[in-house]
Amino acid sequence: MQAEIGNAAGVVWRHLAEKGPTALTRLARETGLPDPLALMAVGWLAREEKLTFTREGRATKVALRAP
Repeated sequence: MQAEIGNAAGVVWRHLAEKGPTALTRLARETGLPDPLALMAVGWLAREEKLTFTREGRATKVALRAP
């Protein structure tokens, strides 16, 4: 399962690198990942301190942390 989450983290990272900040609710749809797997991937990247989170109204957006 960890390999699957790691691969999904790569998909999420590439998506954010190409498309920029994305609402968590749209991330799974835009990456083609199942909702739970997309959220696990976000958790993986957040644990590695690769992401930032911002609130815009009711939405939470995720983006890559600047190097």
